[in-house]
Amino acid sequence: MKEAADKKILIFNVNWMGDVLFSTAAIRNIRRNFPRGFIACIVPSRCYPVLKGNPNLDEIIIFDEKDRHKGIFRRFEFIRSLRMKGFDIAFLLHRSFTRALICRLAGIPERVGHYTKKRSFLLTKKIFPPPRDSLHRIDYYLDIVERAGLKVEDRYTEFYYSDEDARFVREFLQKNSAGKDDLLVVINPGGNWLSKRWPKEYWAQLSDRLIEDLGAKVVITGGHNDLSLAGQIRERMRFKPIIACGAFNIKQLGALSKEAGVFITADTGPLHIANSVGAKKIIALFGPTSPQITGPYPSKNVVILQKDVGCKIPCYEVKCKDNRCMKAITPDDIIRAIRP
Repeated sequence: MKEAADKKILIFNVNWMGDVLFSTAAIRNIRRNFPRGFIACIVPSRCYPVLKGNPNLDEIIIFDEKDRHKGIFRRFEFIRSLRMKGFDIAFLLHRSFTRALICRLAGIPERVGHYTKKRSFLLTKKIFPPPRDSLHRIDYYLDIVERAGLKVEDRYTEFYYSDEDARFVREFLQKNSAGKDDLLVVINPGGNWLSKRWPKEYWAQLSDRLIEDLGAKVVITGGHNDLSLAGQIRERMRFKPIIACGAFNIKQLGALSKEAGVFITADTGPLHIANSVGAKKIIALFGPTSPQITGPYPSKNVVILQKDVGCKIPCYEVKCKDNRCMKAITPDDIIRAIRP
């Protein structure tokens, strides 16, 4: 019979970058409870870079249910591959019925996760979830670990990048005339939800003031799909920013965040990457979401800006018509947060 410390552990993770980052606290605490165990984690391919290089994991397994694992035959191939690995325990951080069923069909004898009526019979350890939006996401995942009978010691997130990533970022900045003595301000104007985005006119006004009043080098970051947004911000500016959309991968974004004197963003994955690497100063713009649920932790280097506009928060209105909660935050608010 296997000793507890030698067991093979599977963590079936969640789907979004920020949430996967929040789960790194749970991963680390599971590792402490199984220091000699083999620990694997399942994530979609888009979240793989978030966990790449994490020393608490022995393996990262990709599960793309809408792509490479779409369809019953591919799904069963995936289940067969899990069965062959011989896992002893599965921690289901996702509330999905499908993921619980996969673990059951893969023959994993212990299956731990939050209870839902549909998947109750698939769990061997049913943990009744806390009330909706009553816990920060970090604590929501740690709740599974702790109530499974494991010891939880801390609750911070982790993100790792290489020396090569850091060198790539420094060379990029040098090529764009951003020196070590310059105030480097990185802005991240994109986001999956349009309702969480700050108006592009505000980004343009803020960037001009940062350049003119503070002598800052302003870098606009994001993915290739944010190039159009960055261009629209640039068109509204009097001064020239450094547009870096698509120039960095996620690891290099972490390195850039560490280099920045100030990192300004809404409630998106890059916010939590910047916080995980210990960015010097972060200004986080919150509108339809709650800092108590999805805010950065720890927040000693973070200024959170959010205005009360009479709406219920969090509202999760992805298609909000007026976006007044984000419009209520002004460039003046951010300038004051940078130099109080």
